[in-house]
Amino acid sequence: MLNLVLFGPPGAGKGTQSEKIIDKHKLVHLSTGDLLRSEIKAGTELGLQAKTLMDQGILVPDEVVIGMIDNKLKENKEAAGFIFDGFPRTVKQAEALDNLLHSYNEQITVMVALVVDEEELAKRLLLRGATSGRPDDQNVDLIRKRIQEYNEKTTPVADYYRQQGKYVGVDGIGEIDEIFITICNAIDTTA
Repeated sequence: MLNLVLFGPPGAGKGTQSEKIIDKHKLVHLSTGDLLRSEIKAGTELGLQAKTLMDQGILVPDEVVIGMIDNKLKENKEAAGFIFDGFPRTVKQAEALDNLLHSYNEQITVMVALVVDEEELAKRLLLRGATSGRPDDQNVDLIRKRIQEYNEKTTPVADYYRQQGKYVGVDGIGEIDEIFITICNAIDTTA
């Protein structure tokens, strides 16, 4: 089973590349944002817990998110693997994910990190903001703050997987198909 963490700062191209990876490897996409919305819509116990917290402006605790991921793993026992998008964001979450996967006799196969410099990220996000209508992609100060937040809080997750020998950095600048080929080579080398 291929279990992939696709990693990178806002604007690195994770959404574009994840679609191509899912199509090629027939993986189940696990986006924590999508999971939260679907659990809330379905009215599950975890979804109701999450909605109560979110309505109060409180971040959903890791245990609730891990519970939602566990539900998705149970629903997709025959899957060829999973691509984790937006999770884990902290080392604590990475450890919780490892423990959950271990309970299924599985593990993260590889973390592919799209590496893109801050100037390119800012250009991409401003371009996306011009067409998406997302206000957080239209303000260069907000963009820089998001990148800084990523660098400070999320980058240690890359070190966590690096210590396990599962981290592969991929240059996220270039043609989409060329980047995809590089990602596929990284996956094939580790899978």
